[in-house]
Amino acid sequence: MIHFENVTKIFAMDGKHKTVMKDVTMTFPTGRSVGLLGRNGAGKSTLLRMIAGTVPVTSGRISSTGTISWPVGFAGSFHNELSGAQNCRFIGRVYGVDTDELIDFVEDFAGLGVHFHLPLRTYSSGMKSRLAFGTSMGIAFDTYLVDEVTAVGDASFRSRSDTLFKARMRNAGSVVVSHSMGQIRQLCDAAVVLENGDLTFFDDVDEGIAWHESNMRRRA
Repeated sequence: MIHFENVTKIFAMDGKHKTVMKDVTMTFPTGRSVGLLGRNGAGKSTLLRMIAGTVPVTSGRISSTGTISWPVGFAGSFHNELSGAQNCRFIGRVYGVDTDELIDFVEDFAGLGVHFHLPLRTYSSGMKSRLAFGTSMGIAFDTYLVDEVTAVGDASFRSRSDTLFKARMRNAGSVVVSHSMGQIRQLCDAAVVLENGDLTFFDDVDEGIAWHESNMRRRA
């Protein structure tokens, strides 16, 4: 369960203000896979990072039960001078999992070859995302935050990512951001639409998608 209580998020820059969320109270149910929908720039990735605790709210409170992943595919917390394996070991220690098992899993899944033992600064953005996805999936979180992650890599890697994610969802929940409505239908059993600083929850995915697409048409 992830609960928003009177949450407001406002960015201020050069004297201008952008409101991502205004006085929102809502609960993301335990064990549900929720598709997070909204136009480009609405603040979906910011919302994921607020849930993860890496971006602070302006006011209000976000509380949760169970463990929550960082946004899957986001490598911003990795250290550029450490290798992929060393980053995995560090993260494993932080989350209290068997570090050798995590390293073995990520090395096999991410398919980075010799780069897995080279500094992260030598990685391409795609390689970093593969490392981050593999590391996230290697830890049994109660809720996974997913931001367009299965778009990373070639067709083979995307297929393996999709299969692994579905396997994890048998025992966990998620909040998924994707521009593919087909993928939202495939991975999610509920939807939330972010529009003009407000969140609207839909127990039916198709109803949420229809509302989101209606918003997009009105703005067009």
